[in-house]
Amino acid sequence: MPIVKCPQCGREKEYNGNEFRPFCTERCKLLDFGAWADGEYNLPSETSELTEQDINTIEKALEEKTQ
Repeated sequence: MPIVKCPQCGREKEYNGNEFRPFCTERCKLLDFGAWADGEYNLPSETSELTEQDINTIEKALEEKTQ
């Protein structure tokens, strides 16, 4: 049977037959859910602003597409 590491605490646990998989216990599952609910897990976002050159390039492409 496959043995996997708990993503919360790192303890190894058998995957099959574990009702809390991929976590090792209900406690680890709830700790992870709490972190998710509190917004601790997020993806970094890149904010970029368009330059005048970018805007001009887009406008030119749109004009060529409509012609």
